[in-house]
Amino acid sequence: MNDLLDIFQSFRTVLCLCPNCKEIMRLSDLHLRYTGKAPKTWLDSYDQNLFQLQQKEEKFEEEKEKLRKQSVERGRKQVPRLVRKCLCPDFRNLTYDPYDIKAIMHPVDFIVFDGMNAKDMKSVTLLSRKPSDKVQSKVLASIGKAIDENSYSWKIARITLDGKVSFE
Repeated sequence: MNDLLDIFQSFRTVLCLCPNCKEIMRLSDLHLRYTGKAPKTWLDSYDQNLFQLQQKEEKFEEEKEKLRKQSVERGRKQVPRLVRKCLCPDFRNLTYDPYDIKAIMHPVDFIVFDGMNAKDMKSVTLLSRKPSDKVQSKVLASIGKAIDENSYSWKIARITLDGKVSFE
């Protein structure tokens, strides 16, 4: 290895005359060109394979994004059917947008913000199955009575990270 470095160092001491411009130059400063076709080496094959691999990776990334968008769209189209399938039989035939239905489960089963997904709220609906006992029946009746008598209010609660609650 030292011998090779010594050869390159000695190139600085070899002077030559440019045949075109007649200028004196060091051998180490020359920019040599070869006009014939150089024989193919393993490095040329490696570079070509690497280039082809990069092109395939770029094509794959483009295709992956397209497929991902298509699968998201297919999934979104399936949501209404899946939500209706999960709802109890009493609510399956409702025409609400499934994204507008939120589960509460007690004291009512669901709350529907009709039009929320479309950014145009029309109404808020409480959904509940037929009461299974007298206690649940009384609770639902009291909720209905509070709504009928306008005995409800709108409050905004702010909860801080340390758990303190304040109302606006």
